[in-house]
Amino acid sequence: MLLVSFVLLFLPACSRKPDPHTLVMIIESSPTNLDPRVGVDAQSERIDELLFDSLVRRDEHFELQPWLAERWEIPDPQTYVFHLHPGVRFHNEQPLTARDVKWTFDSLISGKLRSAKTSTYAPVDHIDAPDDTTVVFHLKAPFAALLWNLSDGAIGIVPYGSGEDFNRHPVGSGPFRFASAQQDKEVVVERNPDYWATPAKLERVQFKVIPDATTRALELRKQSADVAINALTADTVVALKADRGLTVMESPGTIYAYVAMNLRDPILRDVRVRRAIAYAINVQPIIHYLLRDQARPAYSVLPPQHWAYDANVTKYPHDPQRARQMLDDAGYRPVNGIRFHITFKTSTEESTRLLAAVLQQQLHEVGIALDIRSFEFATFFADITKGAYQLHSLRWVGGNLDPDIFEHIFATASFAPKRANRTFYSNARVDELIHQAQSTLDQQQRKVLYDQIQQILAEDLPYINLWYLDNVLVHTNRVHGIEVSPSGNYDFLRTAELAQ
Repeated sequence: MLLVSFVLLFLPACSRKPDPHTLVMIIESSPTNLDPRVGVDAQSERIDELLFDSLVRRDEHFELQPWLAERWEIPDPQTYVFHLHPGVRFHNEQPLTARDVKWTFDSLISGKLRSAKTSTYAPVDHIDAPDDTTVVFHLKAPFAALLWNLSDGAIGIVPYGSGEDFNRHPVGSGPFRFASAQQDKEVVVERNPDYWATPAKLERVQFKVIPDATTRALELRKQSADVAINALTADTVVALKADRGLTVMESPGTIYAYVAMNLRDPILRDVRVRRAIAYAINVQPIIHYLLRDQARPAYSVLPPQHWAYDANVTKYPHDPQRARQMLDDAGYRPVNGIRFHITFKTSTEESTRLLAAVLQQQLHEVGIALDIRSFEFATFFADITKGAYQLHSLRWVGGNLDPDIFEHIFATASFAPKRANRTFYSNARVDELIHQAQSTLDQQQRKVLYDQIQQILAEDLPYINLWYLDNVLVHTNRVHGIEVSPSGNYDFLRTAELAQ
């Protein structure tokens, strides 16, 4: 990596003159499906947020604000009545009405469209569209997460009649309209000049697919690309700060990294062992040396910007002596300096393997021998989903912005492989609190319930919280007006402009 940084610092920044009408943004991979009812990968969801509008939008604290729905009422916990903003049109000039909203969700609920998002709307019984600007959602039972699942990133409204081939040429109502796409090469979008809200300033955006991290940095240095967000290694970002033709923007982000423990394991099912491991891990030097201070310590799955975040939970500052005492108390006394062996399963991705090596050193200090096993990502993730591991580390990207994630990853009913409780954590009190929070509409009451959930999880430790990665956006100096959101999505393209 030092060699890469050296090359980046001294490579001549020469390239053809950039197109004055097109911003080139680097992305790591192609979106899998630009139908907002189907695509669940990060690239699909973030580009879809620019092509489509949702009923409600998230603000900087992830609270929900009016958007296509200029207002709504909840006459009872199982009925939501939305009143649409008048005069909105799709990119094909067709008016956006309640019929389109109903079709968007009916196509999922009915099973007409094959999508991983179908289960998200299972609590919806049926939807009425009594007139062009009114939509009524009828639920089977109270479900407080409904509004979140109607927001940007979760879904976008498509025209009535849109079928399974809609992703070939998607038509939305957002600030940009789809122009073209070539798999593993690019996606091109153009400004929607008739956008009902504030129009974008950029005429055109080319999302350029560059899988290799070093090539991404070189494209920025040569000025053949304008923007990249959260797509460069920490060392590369440090090197690019020396380039006068580039600007590096850093701000607190929400991507959450953690160590997960398999609670079915005979060693890890003992909470004293889990707490000892937490005390043995020293996050600060990892953030400083490996991540180059481009991250902040985490104390919850939810990010600190979130309205439901609770910082007043049990914390585990680095304390090897306390870790050793806990392991003694649990009956794991050292023999020839080793208390027990435990396996850390990882992918072959470089940053994860480096983390594993550091953890190996830190746990050795308290007598735990960490055996590292690396696999190609598909094999690694398949094993994690099956519960074939003791320890592993992953990240939540976007999924931790809704407190309903607690149900998804910690509820007893969410055990893998069907859902994402891959630690096999089970606590009846947490299950009850999750149910109450899902059924309670009052946000202050929900905050109290989620605080309790976070406090219990901090004691039980199915996850060891590591850090939240900063949002790191690098752009050429011809780009102005960028405002980065905490989630690290592509909304900054709504306000960005190119110097002429």
